[in-house]
Order: sequence, then C-alpha cells, then structure tokens
Amino acid sequence: MDKMTMKDIAIRDKVLVRVDFNVPMEGNKITDTTRIERVLPTIRYLLEKNCRLILMSHLGRPKGKVVPGMSLAPVAKKLEELLGQKVIMASDCIGPEVKNLVGNLKPGEILLLENLRFHPEEEKNDQGFASQLAALGDIFIQDAFGTVHRAHSSTVGICKFLPSAAGFLLEKEIKFLGDVLKNPERPFLAILGGAKVSGKIAVIDNLLNKVDSLLIGGAMAYTFLEAQGIKVGKSLVEKDKVDLARNILKKAKEKNVVFLLPTDHVIVEEISETAESKLSQGIEIPDQWMGVDIGPGTISRYKTVIRQSRTIVWNGPMGVFEDKRFAAGTMEIAQEIGKVTQDGVLSIVGGGDSVAAVEKAGVTEKLSHISTGGGASLEFLEGKELPGIAALQEKE
Repeated sequence: MDKMTMKDIAIRDKVLVRVDFNVPMEGNKITDTTRIERVLPTIRYLLEKNCRLILMSHLGRPKGKVVPGMSLAPVAKKLEELLGQKVIMASDCIGPEVKNLVGNLKPGEILLLENLRFHPEEEKNDQGFASQLAALGDIFIQDAFGTVHRAHSSTVGICKFLPSAAGFLLEKEIKFLGDVLKNPERPFLAILGGAKVSGKIAVIDNLLNKVDSLLIGGAMAYTFLEAQGIKVGKSLVEKDKVDLARNILKKAKEKNVVFLLPTDHVIVEEISETAESKLSQGIEIPDQWMGVDIGPGTISRYKTVIRQSRTIVWNGPMGVFEDKRFAAGTMEIAQEIGKVTQDGVLSIVGGGDSVAAVEKAGVTEKLSHISTGGGASLEFLEGKELPGIAALQEKE
C-alpha cells in the first residue's frame, strides 16, 4: 500500500477520524453494530496514544437538513457500551459549541460529532466546510471505507488542510481487495448476484480480465439467459441490457473465462406470502412463472467450482434470500465458501446483501475478509480510483 497509514504518521494531540457509523436503525435502535465494531481497533490504538479523539460520520440521507431521526446520538451510546468509556456527543459538527467541546476535551477522551450530512456542504465537497472540520484536529485519519468512493468534504476536501493517513480498517480493505486484483492465487473465482446487470456491468467487464471463472446468480442471471435465447417466463429481465449481456458472454468466451449461469430454478407465479413455489424442469421457465432462486442442480455445479478455486470474491445474493423459502441457493453458497476458506482458500465478501447472507448462514467468522463498503467495494472491483483513498498522503 503506497498511502500513509497510522503507523507511518506522527500521531498528534487532536486526531480527527472519519468513521462509517451509517448503521441500520429501527427507530432509535441500532439493528446491526458491525460497522461500529470494525473501527474499534483504530479507536483503541489512538486512545492508547493518549490523543484527544474526534470522530465524524454521516447517517442515512438527510439531504442537507437536520432530521432528528438520523441523529448519531444512539451510536454514541452504543460506542460507550462497546468501549466501556464515556463518549461525548456534539449537537453539530461545526460551529462555536463544537470548538468549545474540542477545547475542553482531555487526552484519552472521545467526542462524536453530529451527522455530517445535516449540512448540504458535506456532499458538495465544499472547501469552506472542509476547512471548518479540519480546524478541529491536528491530523486526519480516514477509516470509513464505505464512503471513500464519494468525493465529500469529510473524505476528500479535508485532506487539503491536514496531514492524512489510513486507519486500520481502510488499510485492511485496500490490502485484501488490492492484492486480490493484482496477484490472486489461482484458480480465481468471482460470484456475482443481485437484481440488475446494469449495476455490475463495469465490475464484470473488469473481472473478465482477471478471473478464471465467473458464477452468476440472482435476477441478473435472467438477462444473460434471455441473451442466449432461453425462455425465462416473467422473470426480471433488463430488456435494454440484453445486447450488452450478449457482448459480455462473447468476451468471456474469447478470454476463456468459465461463465456459469443457472441451469435450473426455484420458480413462483408471483412473489407473495401465499405463493406456491416449485422447481423448473430444466433451464427454461414457463411463461407465467418467474425465477426467485437457483435450483439444486445449479447449487451443485456452483459448489464444485467453489471447491476447485483458491481465491473467491462474492458480491450479491443468488435469489430473493430475504424470504427464507427462496434463500437456499444463497445460504448454501455462503456455507460452501465458509468451508473452503477453512482449507486455505482466500475469500472476500462485499455488498450489504452478501454480508447479511453470510451472517444468516453463520459463516462470518470463517471467511478471510468481509468488506464494510458495498458501493466502495464494487467500484474497487471495477478498477476505479476511489477519491477518498487517492486524497490521502503518499508514503515517503
């Protein structure tokens, strides 16, 4: 990694850390604390250095307005529980009151700033806003991988005003994703699922230059099947992407990439609580039916390829896995990846739905790495330069 890390930079008195506390909430209750837990090693390391620690994050999409339901106050309470020490909560992220709180902060204490996106300037990468944030610290640590694909004031603008470096979580993300794309142990397998081809075109295009095999699941598979002239009934197909899917299949063939699509399906006439499901008789889906999961034959074929691989990247579920009736494909793929990882295979899972799937399957601890950034990990796999990483200082 050619960017400064926390071990490379001189840790000074006031350390401003961009974290990703954009956690799922139901009312005032946090339903998943993963993103908070992942940044604890960085926080603890800085506290050991006796810094005054100022944390900043966004939560949700308040669109530049103060939305009480998107306050970070519940996060401050959860962080207190996890750390076993007081976390001071600011009522804003800039302004005289925040300056006073920082001024009164003692070494080893933590201040959490209020939601950055309550200010419209944050998402505009406004330099004035960035300078006000920067004035609160002596150095800047970026540890919010989930936001580094956004050129915002707290990810890019701030780096113009302070010495900057990557935190432990960001360093780990760059190492895993970067090393895998540069020099994977082969055979290298990518598994892509989810609803739409359009969201993953650039990822597929980039991965075709790197992987040995590509497995496709989820609704995006039906666009590829239709591109081959296979009947998919009422399944979700992006009609305007069929030609593009055809070109991707052609490119895979030219590059000798094994490109696998489902050969049987779990199908329903409609997605509802009372819907009867059945297995398709083969690769084709009858006219009034739609695919909602990969079938047992496909699961078996996909597992064989997983067992033959040495590096695996997975992004996106194999079906409508939120409904347990249609979750078998996703769960079995997750469990198989967990098994082979125990035998020394490198496995990386990214994307909110995939992360939720491995948690449901109970294999989270078995995998090599679970990425905390859905959009960021996808753009990394596309081969894009992520602005929040590019803005950090280079190693000397």
